[in-house]
Amino acid sequence: MAYFAYKARNARGELIQGVLESPDSGAVADQLFNTGVTPVDIRETRKPAASGKGGWWERLTEPKVRPLDVQLFSRQMYTLLKAGVPIMRGLAGLRESAGNPAFARMLQDLRESLDSGRELSASLRRHPAVFDPFYISMVRVGETTGRLDEVFLHLFDHLEFERDMKSRVRAAMRYPLFVIIAMIAAIAIINLFVIPAFAKVYAGFGAELPLMTRMLIAASDFSVHYWPLMLAIIAAAALAFRMYIATPNGAYRWDKAKLRFPVMGKIMLKSALARFARSFSLAGKSGVPVLQGLNVVAQTVDNKYIESRIEQMRDGVERGESILRTAMTAGVFTPVVLQMIAVGEETGEIDSLMAEIADMYEREVDYELKTLSSQIEPILILCLGVLVLILALGVFLPIWDLGSAALKR
Repeated sequence: MAYFAYKARNARGELIQGVLESPDSGAVADQLFNTGVTPVDIRETRKPAASGKGGWWERLTEPKVRPLDVQLFSRQMYTLLKAGVPIMRGLAGLRESAGNPAFARMLQDLRESLDSGRELSASLRRHPAVFDPFYISMVRVGETTGRLDEVFLHLFDHLEFERDMKSRVRAAMRYPLFVIIAMIAAIAIINLFVIPAFAKVYAGFGAELPLMTRMLIAASDFSVHYWPLMLAIIAAAALAFRMYIATPNGAYRWDKAKLRFPVMGKIMLKSALARFARSFSLAGKSGVPVLQGLNVVAQTVDNKYIESRIEQMRDGVERGESILRTAMTAGVFTPVVLQMIAVGEETGEIDSLMAEIADMYEREVDYELKTLSSQIEPILILCLGVLVLILALGVFLPIWDLGSAALKR
């Protein structure tokens, strides 16, 4: 296969150009004619011509493809395919109206990939940073079943749920994060500036200081003299932690530990299970077999531990076990969910009941997020109280004894 740079005119007489991968120039001409454009010039080239404009600095600073772009793309593709618009013409129209240059280049690459004979799912696979494996797998299912328009509509709903979930989590965590950052800043200021000033005052009395005060002064001295070393150790630890959780075993252990976090652990668990149930329902409604559906939706939960539980369910179903039995063995579903799975298997409506399970988990996550601040407040107040107690005992206790210390002199 070779690359050919072409120039052609569309039905409106506009000049278009690009690069196609094809065995020869005649095949390129046939592909162009089939898409409704008339070739003007076809020349072999060594590599694909750049589909975007601007230099490397413009490419570096331009906005990236956002999840919202992919979501809108899914809705637009559903509308175009539902109306019977050819996919090549639809992609050309979307490219012309795209406000994001990176997204426009991606659409152009999709058109060129389709022109070269690839399927849409294979073309999407060329952009792993934009389309995740679940998205690509669902498009592949749509191509196989002939229900690509419905799949794009389901993907739009799925991405809307994901975006809404992430925005609510960010909104709920804004206040606790602000309080934690303020506490860390306060501890740093006290260690570096306040305690050293008090230490100079205490040194003038020559009295023996309480144990808590000596510990605070020692910690403050260490912070003042070795703060670059402390920052280096923290940075090295953070880097080592990121490298560890990037490994399969590290990611599995960290994702499992996150589910045990106070307050946030149950929210992350319910959120992951809501994504699983919604994705499984979507796969079932799109005509995906159970085994393939479990294999595909395992990639949507964003948690390696739960992903391994779902893969365990897939292995059990492959051995001939029921979905209910494998779900019970997984150990992550509530009794109510297990009852609904049992009813779904009995009636053959597992995809519909999975959608109801997703709705139930989403409602629970929504309630947990609305009450998140009130649940975290007692923990923050306790931490703040411990901090104030340590400061009171360490900093102000010697002041209370200043009179007796002065008399001893």
